[in-house]
Amino acid sequence: MSTVDPLLLSSSGSADSPSKHTAPARPSVGSLNCLCRADSCSSSVYEDCDTASVNFADEGDAIPRHCPEESDVSRVAERFQSADSHFFHRLSVECSQKERQRKISWGGVMEMQRSPSSLEVGVVSSSKEKPNRPPRGRNKSSHFEDLFSSEQEHDPRLIHINDPVRTNDRYEFTGNEIRTSKYTLITFLPKNLFIQFHRLAYVYFLVIAALNQLPPLAVFGRTASLFPLLFVLFVTAIKDGYEDWRRHRSDRNENNREALVLQHGDFRSKKWKHICAGEVVKIHSNETMPCDMVLLGTSDPNGIAYIQTMNLDGESNLKTRYARQETVTMISHSSYLGLIKCEQPNRNIYEFTATMELNNQRIPLGQSNIVLRGCQLKNTEWIIGVVVYAGQETKAMLNSTISRSKSSNLESYMNRETLWLSAFLLITCSVVATGMGVWLFKNTKNLDALPYYRRKYFTFGRENRKDFEFYGLALEIFFSFLSSVIIFQIMIPISLYITMELVRVGQSYFMIGDTRMYDSSSGSRFQCRSLNINEDLGQIRYIFSDKTGTLTQNKMEFQQASIYGRNYGSSLQVTSDSSHEITIAESSSQHDRKPKSEINVDALLLALLKQPLFGEERLAAHDFFLTLAACNTVIPVSTGGSPDLTNEVSEVGAIDYQGESPDEQALVIAASAYGYKLVERTTGHIVIDVQGERIRLDVLGLHEFDSVRKRMSVVVRFPDDTVKVLVKGADTSMLSILRTRNHDGLFDSLHAKTIETTENHLSSYSSEGLRTLVIGSKYLSNEEFSEWQERYEEASTSMTERSAKLRQAAALVECDLTLLGATGIEDKLQDGVPEAIESLRQAGIKVWVLTGDKQETAISIGLSCRLLTQGMHSIIINGSSEIECRSLLADAKAKFGIKSADLGKQDVEDLHNGDVSKLRSSNGQASESGIQNFQLTGVIANDKSVNIEESPNFDDAELALIIDGNSLVYILEKDLESELFDLATSCKVVICCRVAPLQKAGIVDLIKSRTSDMTLAIGDGANDVSMIQMADVGVGICGQEGRQAVMASDFAMGQFCFLKRLLLVHGHWNYQRMAYMILYNFYRNAVFVLMLFWYILHTAYSATLALTDWSSVFYSLIYTSVPTVVVGILDKDLSHNTLLYYPRLYEAGLRNEGYNMTLFWITMLDTLWQSLVLFYVPFFTYNISTMDIWSMGSLWTIAVVILVNIHLAMDIQRWVLITHLAIWGSIAATFLCMVLIDSIPIFPNYG
Repeated sequence: MSTVDPLLLSSSGSADSPSKHTAPARPSVGSLNCLCRADSCSSSVYEDCDTASVNFADEGDAIPRHCPEESDVSRVAERFQSADSHFFHRLSVECSQKERQRKISWGGVMEMQRSPSSLEVGVVSSSKEKPNRPPRGRNKSSHFEDLFSSEQEHDPRLIHINDPVRTNDRYEFTGNEIRTSKYTLITFLPKNLFIQFHRLAYVYFLVIAALNQLPPLAVFGRTASLFPLLFVLFVTAIKDGYEDWRRHRSDRNENNREALVLQHGDFRSKKWKHICAGEVVKIHSNETMPCDMVLLGTSDPNGIAYIQTMNLDGESNLKTRYARQETVTMISHSSYLGLIKCEQPNRNIYEFTATMELNNQRIPLGQSNIVLRGCQLKNTEWIIGVVVYAGQETKAMLNSTISRSKSSNLESYMNRETLWLSAFLLITCSVVATGMGVWLFKNTKNLDALPYYRRKYFTFGRENRKDFEFYGLALEIFFSFLSSVIIFQIMIPISLYITMELVRVGQSYFMIGDTRMYDSSSGSRFQCRSLNINEDLGQIRYIFSDKTGTLTQNKMEFQQASIYGRNYGSSLQVTSDSSHEITIAESSSQHDRKPKSEINVDALLLALLKQPLFGEERLAAHDFFLTLAACNTVIPVSTGGSPDLTNEVSEVGAIDYQGESPDEQALVIAASAYGYKLVERTTGHIVIDVQGERIRLDVLGLHEFDSVRKRMSVVVRFPDDTVKVLVKGADTSMLSILRTRNHDGLFDSLHAKTIETTENHLSSYSSEGLRTLVIGSKYLSNEEFSEWQERYEEASTSMTERSAKLRQAAALVECDLTLLGATGIEDKLQDGVPEAIESLRQAGIKVWVLTGDKQETAISIGLSCRLLTQGMHSIIINGSSEIECRSLLADAKAKFGIKSADLGKQDVEDLHNGDVSKLRSSNGQASESGIQNFQLTGVIANDKSVNIEESPNFDDAELALIIDGNSLVYILEKDLESELFDLATSCKVVICCRVAPLQKAGIVDLIKSRTSDMTLAIGDGANDVSMIQMADVGVGICGQEGRQAVMASDFAMGQFCFLKRLLLVHGHWNYQRMAYMILYNFYRNAVFVLMLFWYILHTAYSATLALTDWSSVFYSLIYTSVPTVVVGILDKDLSHNTLLYYPRLYEAGLRNEGYNMTLFWITMLDTLWQSLVLFYVPFFTYNISTMDIWSMGSLWTIAVVILVNIHLAMDIQRWVLITHLAIWGSIAATFLCMVLIDSIPIFPNYG
């Protein structure tokens, strides 16, 4: 769980202590860092599992309501393992006398929602837990296994400010020099060869080349036998060497950059590689951070700095960092003294825990007080900071790990066929060795007089009458076997590996250059980040998609609000007021994120807000919009006019709202449109313009959103010295902590009715596809404030378990809240999504949506994007215990006649095609069912009284499974995965709601581990990384949530609709090309080997050749390689218009029509008769002629090259100029090479 950044009161505040009869006064403590993000909190706002720019109401698992005396936060993990911790620890959070316990399950763990250490809590009813199944293919960098170990907690790093000698002498910290290169001049050759020979094929050819060096086995010339392997190793080494040279050059340039470092009282230039921990560094605008530094001061009087972390996490939006107010005097007096105690280096870029000891004061430091290496300073003149981590210990360098490489499905099939070819090779070699043994045994006495095996040479010159090396019958048979292996070695095609790499590069070039997959709105083009799995795009059976930002635009617009039980927004009007010009601050690369200047407002609500502040409804509306404007981390930035936004009211229109989440920005813009304008935010206060009147709120503390609480709160002091906590969060976490009694302890029926009405509004918003959020507040008494402040200060300065202690402090004030209302934010579908999903479904691809949104919201989006249809029967699994989930799954299978996983081959095919009618049991009966069967236009309701006898016939029904994350906690953790698999694979559509990131990965793994089907995961946020890495193919969307999904993906694009063209067009082409190319490579090599085999049968099974050594080597590398590459890149069996118009053509890849075992054996049989014709036609033609054997070898070489190229030409679907040049040019090149080889005197066929 992520820790929350400490927040203390501004030193500028009053030091008066609160009295018993007055509202609590400003405590005399350190400065307030009210705007800081949670140390590892996601985007410093309410984030849901589905998106990194998040919505409280769309978060986490469904949590049942309970009595208001009991805090939702009090239901916490009895025992949980954090993503940033190696140990289990107990957590107890109280808001009342009662406390319930929950356990963390594998399925409920929340992994990195921009915060990799967040957790999602799920209820587990049984104490017996199933051991976690290790996730497959998880990126090492997504695990923070080295964080917060017990050693780190009890042995913090000590940094003496401006005293690098004292800092480094004791601890011997690393310098700031970095090295990303893999090799040095000394290690390049051995290390590179070691890496290359990880490919078993290279080892095979190395053994072959080594055997050929032995005199008894020297079939080819020693140089010729080494040439293919040396050529491959040399080319690869050149490529690796060039890449590493570029790394060396980059490292050298990086290490020799200069920064201003405090030396002898002055800031002087110093090379980055010489900077040490403890030194004070000054950075100017647009410069890059040389190391990880704690901010001491900035050019902004409030200590605010804006940074861009694109080089670190790929996110292009600006982030805010803050210097503590206590260090301001340090900058002004140039007195840099103090001691920082911080955690040991770790790779968690979203968390930092430290304290600073300054003037006998302990000042808490968090993630918002540190700037990391690689970040750039923006919109800030300068900053000054002290180095805490340098060089290889910086978080950027600790995160420089490489994702696992993926291999394609066709390549795995190719390896299987390679084993068959190896077996065939051994058989042919055994035939030759056995035949030679029989021949030698029958002709032992006549060896001197027979060809091929004479004991003496009969020739002219010095070799005449010389004894031949005859090793005896047994050794000769063994040597014959090894010699045959050398001769037939190209049956295992080494050139195929190079050819596949070249073809994939060419395919990627044309995919990247496809202008139809260019997103003009964001300026992003298609990216191929992995070159190993292009052909897998043509065999995708399952697509796992995120919703927010993937299917939707992630451009939030405030649409509806429920305030004091009254709904607003149904009568929205569009108003354009120049005084309400609201825009969002953005980087130059994100112009598409600027919202409209015209804000939709409700006339009735606007009229209510213009009334005097009297009456419960008017006060509730006032507090409602005050919370929207104050409870966030959005920063107002002036874009022109007066630099001080508080001076002139007219300058309000020139505000840019700088925020990391579109959700927060939408709420702040909506509040501004209704007259509650956020005009200033500092480290100690907030200024809000309310209908032209400025209100200053002193921020006493801020509790950032986290995935356990699922809400955010801010404690503020009003001008009348009253203290109030303003809270917003997901309905599942907010409704359970609302008050139901008044101040006298009596039941508050009016408030209860307001809650009930608001819940109805929330359901209505969700059914319309809106993202919901609940708003509440509470006045704090003197005692409540004092108790909270004490716990808050203790938690803020804690170096261990800070997040747990801050949650305990938050629980003291986040209870017995007064409901103010709820909001509904619209996230519109992307263009072309319904059409893309419809085409993908027609292509036989199953689309599953995995989202953190509410069930109703997900269903509404499913209908609007045509994922769900009106005629589908819905199976809804909303279980709150293992027993209930088991019962619901069993009832669903029985009701719809779904068989278990033990299916026949035909059943599996029917299941893949979604034909559920063929999987029904003949006499399936069921008892009472806890599932819902309804047309999706109906109302969702639990009906447990429907018996199977009363249900209609579902034999031809299309099923849709809708399941929530709370149910997945029990299903993925217990022995229910097979039941879920049976049910889910029998459905046309699956929608998983309220799921955490690791649950998304668990669902993908559910399919991968039980089927051989190819899976594709597509998402746009950091919370989709685990899903993207788990799937066979990962696709990232270049959206509003940064670029973490893109950085972890294999392919990246601008919009979901491009997936249609990527799969149906490029996927089909790539699969067909690669499948044919592999078969063709097997064919051309087998023809050549069999031709040699027939020749050996006519030479007394001896290992003699009619071909020259170089002809055998050049056959695969020169004579036939170029046409293979060209056809693999350019050939098209169908046009893109045809493939898009008839999506079912994609099913050819799903059925493995391009490459399968049957085609492989047919190809091998084809090579058999072709090789016979190829050998015996010239053989019988020139049998009685005077042509020597080398001339016959040249004839066979030319014949086989012409044959395989003509065979390729007959299969080409699309002829272009370069195809003609490759085919006919290869034949011409063969003739030319043969002439040149025959012209070299040292070759045997010279003359």
